[in-house]
Amino acid sequence: MSSFAVTAERLVIHKHPDPAVERLELAQVGEYRAVIPKGRYKTGDWAIYIPEQAIVPDDLLAELGLAGKLAGQKKNRVKAMRFRGELSQGLVCLPRVLVGVDLRAANESNVDFSQHLGIVKWVPEAPTSLSGEIIPAPQMMSWIEIENIKRYPNIFAAGEPVIASEKIHGSATCVTWVNATTELFVSSKGFAARKLALVESEANLYWRAVRSFGIDNVLRAIGSANGIARVALYGEVYGAGVQDLHYGETRKDTPGFAVFDIAIDEGSGRSWLSQGQLREVCVDFNLMLAPVLYEGEYDYDTLTALAEGNTSLGGATNLREGLVVRAVPERVSDAVRGRAIAKFVGDGYLTRAGGSEFE
Repeated sequence: MSSFAVTAERLVIHKHPDPAVERLELAQVGEYRAVIPKGRYKTGDWAIYIPEQAIVPDDLLAELGLAGKLAGQKKNRVKAMRFRGELSQGLVCLPRVLVGVDLRAANESNVDFSQHLGIVKWVPEAPTSLSGEIIPAPQMMSWIEIENIKRYPNIFAAGEPVIASEKIHGSATCVTWVNATTELFVSSKGFAARKLALVESEANLYWRAVRSFGIDNVLRAIGSANGIARVALYGEVYGAGVQDLHYGETRKDTPGFAVFDIAIDEGSGRSWLSQGQLREVCVDFNLMLAPVLYEGEYDYDTLTALAEGNTSLGGATNLREGLVVRAVPERVSDAVRGRAIAKFVGDGYLTRAGGSEFE
C-alpha cells in the first residue's frame, strides 16, 4: 500500500474522449484522472484530491452530491470506477469549509486535510488466518510504503535502467532475524509498521509460510555469513484463503510464497540486496522470486501496458495486479524522498468485481 493523504492539487482539465459525453470532463492530478462535471474547474485551478480507499463522512458526501453513490456497504468509500468508459480514480472537489484557504501554500507545505475533513483510510477486516495474538517487536524491520506512479510520475527518469516484477495480490509478509538474540519476528505489513509481531501459531498463515518455506533458515544463514545485526525478508503469501485472486492455488493449508525483497542492517542503516543477489538467494534456498517481467530502460507507456493482462505465475489465469518497478542500481528519488521504487496498478485489477484488499 502507498501513503494516504488528502491534499491540495493544481488541476489539468481534459475533454472527455467520447464526443457524445457532453456533461463530463477529466481532472488530472499527477497521472490520476477523475471524472468531474463539465465546467466546474479549469486548468490551473486548485482543488482538494481525495484518494482511493478514503472513507468520506456523510455530511461531506451530501455536500458533494455523492450520498449513496460510492463503493462499500455504506456507499461511502472512494474506489476506482468507470464512468462512460473512462477510469476515474479519486475525488476532486472543493469543500465549503476550505473555500478561501490558500491551497497553493498548502500544497507546498504538504498539508494533509484528511483529519480536518473527517476522512479516514479504509482498512478492511482481515480474516482470522491473517491475524492473531500480537507482541511488541522494536527490532522489526518494517516494509516501506510503495507509492503509485500515477501519484508521483517523476520517481524515474525516462531511459534510466529499471527492473519490473509482477505485483502479486496476496498479503505482504515481513520477517526479521536478530543475530544478537537469535529472535525471529514474523508480521503482516500493517502490524510491522507499528513495530508489532505475531505470536507463532499454526493457525496463522504468515507463520505457516515461514516454517513451510524455511524462511528462518534463510535469514539465519544470510545473517551469520555476513556478520550483520539484522536481516529481513519480505515476501507475498498468496493463494486460496488469502485474497480474491488465488493464482491457481486451491488448498488453504498450503499457501504460495514469493520473495520480493531482502534488507540487511549492518548497524548504520538499512540496505537492499540487488536483483542479482535476490536471485542467488532464491536459487540457493529453493524459493520463488516474484516474476520479473521487464528489465531495460524506463518507459512509462510500456510499463503501464505491461501492468495489464493475466498473471505470469505458472498455469494461473487470474488478473495481474500490476508491477513493482525499481531503479537499477538502487538510488534515492527526490520525488518521494526515499527509495526509487513505485507500483503500476492495472486498470482491470482496480475495476474487478468482488475484490479484497487485506494488508
